[in-house]
Amino acid sequence: MEIKYAKSGETLTVYLKGELDEFSALGAKSVLDKLILDNINSEKIVFDLSEITFMDSTGIGLLIGRYKKIKQFNRRAYITGANVATEKVIQLAGLYRIMPKF
Repeated sequence: MEIKYAKSGETLTVYLKGELDEFSALGAKSVLDKLILDNINSEKIVFDLSEITFMDSTGIGLLIGRYKKIKQFNRRAYITGANVATEKVIQLAGLYRIMPKF
């Protein structure tokens, strides 16, 4: 799992690349938590999933956990760029109800 980010105005975009599964989620969690806390002054935090090649329920759990962290600071979280397979997992989990498409 590779994680990059860019900040533009009030928006922090987090780019996730690779597989988002049980193996990668543990390492990604601490990196994402630090990144979010370091940039919590951003009004919007967008998770760009355009380079995710696989995501399972562990990935959904990771995103929900980051959503909860972001919400504690009254910030908004969004998802963008999900491919067809990832989109199906997100829709089945109902994740777009709390983290809309950006």
